Amino acid sequence: MKIKGMLKVLCVGITAVVLGLAGRAIPMEEKDKRLFDAVERNDSATVQQLLKKGTNVRSRDAQGRTALLVAVAGHHLESARLLINAGADVNAQDHRLDSPLLLAGAEGTLEILKLILQANPNFSLYNRFGGTALIPACERGHVEVVKILLKTKVDMDHVNHLGWTALLEAIVLSDGGPRHQEIVKLLVDAGADVNIGDHDGITPLQHARQKGVTAIVKILELAGAK
Repeated sequence: MKIKGMLKVLCVGITAVVLGLAGRAIPMEEKDKRLFDAVERNDSATVQQLLKKGTNVRSRDAQGRTALLVAVAGHHLESARLLINAGADVNAQDHRLDSPLLLAGAEGTLEILKLILQANPNFSLYNRFGGTALIPACERGHVEVVKILLKTKVDMDHVNHLGWTALLEAIVLSDGGPRHQEIVKLLVDAGADVNIGDHDGITPLQHARQKGVTAIVKILELAGAK
């Protein structure tokens, strides 16, 4: 009985160790960590060396980010180019649901966005707010990014979790200045639905009138907004 009891304790202990190990994040390999560090510094020469040595271009850090996502966040163009050419996944989302495409739209990283678009990204992936790359680009006034995204398969009338389209965010979350006036015009000219309201049924034109952004009001009225 004593031996059986000892065996039972031993088995329980081994099980606890196994479960404990299973619950931990697998530490990143040293060469993968060096890749992330090089991308963070925008040390493209080291990035290139590590990729030639076979470093895993799809490894992830504790936040679920790939090296490419780190490059996008840091606006590191050359590192992003090397990673994409090496087969980085342009659709990999981290724990915050950012993907290279989604983050490039939000950050306004125009040249990196062009590289990502050449890699045929998935436009049906959404960020943590349920939005496309276009929506934050419109909100933040990234005019050139908006121009490029409107030529892609992105859904310009997509409604996010807040009940807002790209057009609504360009009005509701902006000061109505020249950049946002241009973005509203771009959306209208591209065929965006000017009458999709928010969760409360308030339309883009009604929001524009409430905010007193007369230039945007005029653009919307000319487009037949109600």
